[in-house]
Amino acid sequence: MKRVTSDVLLLIFFTFNFFRNVSASIHEYKDEQFIPKSNAFFFHGGTEGLYASKSSSNVSPDKPLEGKTFIRFEDVVFLRTRESANAKNEMQSRTGLIETIILEVRDRERIGDAFAKSNALCCTPKLAQEKFCTVGEVIIQHNQDNPLWPLRIQTFFEGKNQEANMLPTTVEINSTGMYYLYYMFCDPELKGTIIRGRTVWKNPDGYLPGRMVPLMTFYGLASLAYLVLGLFWFLRFVQFWKDVIQLHYQITAVIALGMSEMALWYYEYANLNSTGSRPMVITIWAVTMTAVKKTLSRVLLLVVSMGYGVVRPTLGGVTSKVFLLALMYFIATEALELVEHLGSINDFSRKTRIYLVLPVVFLDASFILWIFSSLSKTLEKLQMRKSMAKLDLYRKFTNSLAIFVLLSIAWVGYEVM
Repeated sequence: MKRVTSDVLLLIFFTFNFFRNVSASIHEYKDEQFIPKSNAFFFHGGTEGLYASKSSSNVSPDKPLEGKTFIRFEDVVFLRTRESANAKNEMQSRTGLIETIILEVRDRERIGDAFAKSNALCCTPKLAQEKFCTVGEVIIQHNQDNPLWPLRIQTFFEGKNQEANMLPTTVEINSTGMYYLYYMFCDPELKGTIIRGRTVWKNPDGYLPGRMVPLMTFYGLASLAYLVLGLFWFLRFVQFWKDVIQLHYQITAVIALGMSEMALWYYEYANLNSTGSRPMVITIWAVTMTAVKKTLSRVLLLVVSMGYGVVRPTLGGVTSKVFLLALMYFIATEALELVEHLGSINDFSRKTRIYLVLPVVFLDASFILWIFSSLSKTLEKLQMRKSMAKLDLYRKFTNSLAIFVLLSIAWVGYEVM
């Protein structure tokens, strides 16, 4: 038991240190590598949902970026290998090109030779002869309504310099949508180039990413809903305090955890939106509250399904099994929630999420099977004892639970599709 506790504390400490530098819509590049893709080299700089800038008539002259949506490039540096730099002529002003491309999701097919189906991302001499592009540059099919979009920003290496600094640039966004940022180059001699720096993505009303904006309102309303539920439950708890059993205390704990969780998430999102950085202690607490609430909720359903306090006074020999399942579920959920809430900024890979989702799905399935198996046995016992009132109550409980499980499965299927 001591070993398990120490492992959990070590996991939390490692996770806290791993995520301590995560900020709002700020994408950090720390010696990131470009990967080959078709006939180009590619690095995904970020993806965010952005709302259109507010009308310029409402903007204060003292704060020209207030109410504006923008992507700002800060201290972005490209470093090529020493071999690549030494192979160039020191007298040449341009000895390598890195292109920064900003586009909306619907314009993805405009990058590369998608229409000709050659799968080329970079312009070749053959395509250049068709007056289609410039050799050595990424092919962009510009939007007819906006000939400057998708946006291309070029950064050149000079002479034998190993570093190329991207000019500090702020790109204003005037259309609501999901935006992608790509860094690309076509010169094979630049293979091994890395990128450092960061980009800041800001919406009109704050730094909160577009996909998170509705959640701040949701968490605020949910906090009030939990407060009303908590007051109602407290009054009923006091009114019938003589009939209170252990399960009522567990239900109280779930409501209190839910109220604390929603309040913490609202504060975390509000701070994230106004300052552009996460209060990491609050984030860790909110994630932990979520994991504890989910775990306790499932344990509560399980012990009720077993008939605890109704057909059996104690859980007996299954207590250790329930505790072990709950502990595993808490650890798996804590890890998944950290990645879900913190990885949405720094673009964790899908493989990482899949590896963390699978244990949670497996443990959820274990809870569901155990709950319905226990409900079946409890219903049999109640029928044998002819406790018709309790039997009717448990049947309604079983039917309601089955409906919610089916709805949850349908929702998961919808999200996957």
